[in-house]
Amino acid sequence: MEAVFERVEGVEEAISGYAGGTTADPTYKKVASGMTDYAESVIVYYDSTVVSYDELLTAFFAGHDPTQLNRQGPDVGPQYRSAIFYADTYEKARAEAFIKQLDTSGKFQKPIVTKLSPLSTFYTAEGYHQDYIVHNPNQPYVVGVSMPKIEKFMKAHPELLKNQYKKP
Repeated sequence: MEAVFERVEGVEEAISGYAGGTTADPTYKKVASGMTDYAESVIVYYDSTVVSYDELLTAFFAGHDPTQLNRQGPDVGPQYRSAIFYADTYEKARAEAFIKQLDTSGKFQKPIVTKLSPLSTFYTAEGYHQDYIVHNPNQPYVVGVSMPKIEKFMKAHPELLKNQYKKP
C-alpha cells in the first residue's frame, strides 16, 4: 500500500509500519509471527488542498482486497488484515460511509471486512521496509504480487496519479 499511496497526487509521504497493537517497539519478525495485535500498516501524510480523504479511501480500497479476512493474497494472518486506523471522528465517519457505499455498490462480490479502529500508536517499520518496491523491483513477490496491484490501481484511477505516473 505504501507504493500505491506514494503515486497519489497530494501525498507527501507514505511510511510503512505497524499499528493496532499494544506492546512497545514491535519488529517485523514479531509482527510477521502473527502473535502480536499489530497490522502491517502505512501512515499517510498528505496535502488536503490537493487530495481529499475520500480520494485516499479510493486508493486504499483499490490497492488491496478488502473482502479477505486476515489475509492479503498469499499473506495470511491477522497482521495482514484490512484495517483503517482513523485519527478522528471525521475520518471514522467518512470511512464508515465509504464502506457502506462500496458494500451497496456491488463492486465487490463479498462483503468488505475492513476493520475500523482508532489510531493510538504507529511504529515505523525497519528501514529495509521503506520504499521496498523501489529498492527491490525484481524481487519475486514484488513482481508477482505487488506490481500487479499497483498497476491495477493506476489503470483504474489515473485521475489520482502524480504526473510522473500518468501515461502521456
